[in-house]
Amino acid sequence: MSDKNEKVDVEQLSEEEQQKLMEKYDTESNQRKLGGILGWVVFLTLIAFSLFHLYTGAFGAKTAYIQRTIHLGFALSLIFLLFPAKKGLKKSSVPWYDWILIILSIIVCAYWPLFYDDLVVKVGSIDNTQMIIGGIAILLVLEAARRAVGLPIVIIASLFLAYAYFGQSMPGMLAHRGMTLNQLINTMFFTTEGILGTPIQVSSTYIFLFLLFGAFLVQTGVGLYFNDLALAIAGRRVGGPAKVAIFSSALNGTISGSSVANTVTTGSYTIPMMKRLGYRPNFAGAVEAASSTGGQIMPPIMGAAAFLMIEFAGVPYWDIAKAAVIPALLYFTGIWVMTHLEAKRLGLVGLPKEELPDKVQVLKKLYLLLPILAIVYFLFEGFSIERTALYGILAAILVSMFSKDTNMFLDENGKFTLGKLLTALTDGARTALGVAAATACAGIIVGVVTRSGLGLKLGNSLVGLAESIAFNDMMLILLTLFFTMITSIIIGMGSPTTANYIITSTIALPAILTLSDQLEMAIPVLAAHMFVFFFGIVADITPPVALAAFAATGISGGEPIRTGVNATKLAIAAFIIPYMFIFEPQLLMIDVTFLGLTWIIITALTGMIAIGAGLIGYWYRKLAWFERIIAFVAGILLMYPEGNSDLIGAIIFAVMLVIQFMGKNKNNSNEEKQAANAL
Repeated sequence: MSDKNEKVDVEQLSEEEQQKLMEKYDTESNQRKLGGILGWVVFLTLIAFSLFHLYTGAFGAKTAYIQRTIHLGFALSLIFLLFPAKKGLKKSSVPWYDWILIILSIIVCAYWPLFYDDLVVKVGSIDNTQMIIGGIAILLVLEAARRAVGLPIVIIASLFLAYAYFGQSMPGMLAHRGMTLNQLINTMFFTTEGILGTPIQVSSTYIFLFLLFGAFLVQTGVGLYFNDLALAIAGRRVGGPAKVAIFSSALNGTISGSSVANTVTTGSYTIPMMKRLGYRPNFAGAVEAASSTGGQIMPPIMGAAAFLMIEFAGVPYWDIAKAAVIPALLYFTGIWVMTHLEAKRLGLVGLPKEELPDKVQVLKKLYLLLPILAIVYFLFEGFSIERTALYGILAAILVSMFSKDTNMFLDENGKFTLGKLLTALTDGARTALGVAAATACAGIIVGVVTRSGLGLKLGNSLVGLAESIAFNDMMLILLTLFFTMITSIIIGMGSPTTANYIITSTIALPAILTLSDQLEMAIPVLAAHMFVFFFGIVADITPPVALAAFAATGISGGEPIRTGVNATKLAIAAFIIPYMFIFEPQLLMIDVTFLGLTWIIITALTGMIAIGAGLIGYWYRKLAWFERIIAFVAGILLMYPEGNSDLIGAIIFAVMLVIQFMGKNKNNSNEEKQAANAL
């Protein structure tokens, strides 16, 4: 452990240092810095991209093929303008081959709007020209995804394309009749089952507008306000900086949609503060990484995955946001409890008053939260998602005018400017590029699964593997869920939130649905989707490819793998809760009464305290190894929403609590005697 008195630089990382760190671990941040005429080209194209979506959001989307291909055309062109072919290449100019890719992107994506009537008439068959257009489109999407999202999703999509083509040559149950090149290209680009399928449909409507909403919030100062609010609420408490990291990262993460970006931006000041207070580098980095990753499961926006879940799970938005409340509460409670107990174990206090913002001034700016409350209100009232996002953007603009400091139309000198408005429009469009590429590429995977029936085959194979080991139904269920968890974590590694969910729900989810049908368990569809979503998300902190944890070590100076292990331990709730809500969907507020819900929350939160104490090894005093096991078991029993388990867990918890208090008083008495003897 590092010396508590070690002097650590607590200055926030500069924007340049943050950018370098994000470029290292976040593929979406590795963009060219273009100036001159090229800079204006990028600027105007980004503005046009945002204005197109604002227009269609306000007046209605174009027909499916036109809306999606225009969205894709903007995204591909901008990606080849902004993202170099590989890291280390010159970033101040665009090479000749990228201009060719840009021209091809425009031609390919303009083909649908220009020849829409002919293509609709001939749907199901394509000629040689369309074969070339569709083939180029597939290659452009794969290359754009490689640059803007990363190699993992491209490898998976390429394997699925090969599987579709060579289906007759596949072994055993994986075999299918295969697809000719004509059929494959037709499916991928000339139907709504491939690249132009549901994923990019959500990207071109709901997600873009909410990413734009997030960009407007940043320009109004809401992001910085989250940090000030966190400092005001938690800064003086035991282990204050760690609790600030948890609070601010939860709020920022739900909007940002990127575990890595959230880790770097909020961690640039919370991690140095934690280190200065006395937290070990590996633990400090883990707190920030786990908290930032948890932002993706934090309602109301859930890193934009909630909007994909509407389409994939066929469940209304409000049910999804409501279902995420208790799991998110338990997740962050677990991290909060463990950081608190770690601080108590190390004797760490909060931040000095002079380093904290004035509480009165912070509370005066609570109005900055109104845009988020407006989003919740409009969604609850049943407004369309597009309309809700537009109203949220308008609310952010109006709220910014309450103060000169946040006014989007005033510069530092109080003069009228459109700078912040234009920055919000360009930043929102930039953020959407990676999502567009990821959803287009994920559409390839979805298309192959749909046409080949692979989802059902994968589900049967995972259940079959579990059956070969299990000796009863309960073990079969647990093993199937375990194999699904491992699959979700593996295929979720290195993928952004939206692509992560699409892939896990396509590949891993069928196993749970197959199990439900086979055993007649009646697992709610939403519970199955949330299960794979949770484990896909925690891949960002699960070694060996824990990108959020690795990004945190760039600030903390810790060891990547040990930071990932610590982050996984802090995020233990995310590894327990999904199993719980598969067996007892009440945790997702499904078929539960108010009194039942209240009891579930109380027992589950109590359970997280016991689990946190067991993992940290400290409660009111240091725990022996067997006490840690007992505390952990008690916590599991309390978290499981069932009467007998709650009762047993509560009894064990009460006994442990009494023993802890007695032990604490005994320790205090011994310390007083030692002090008296010393005198």
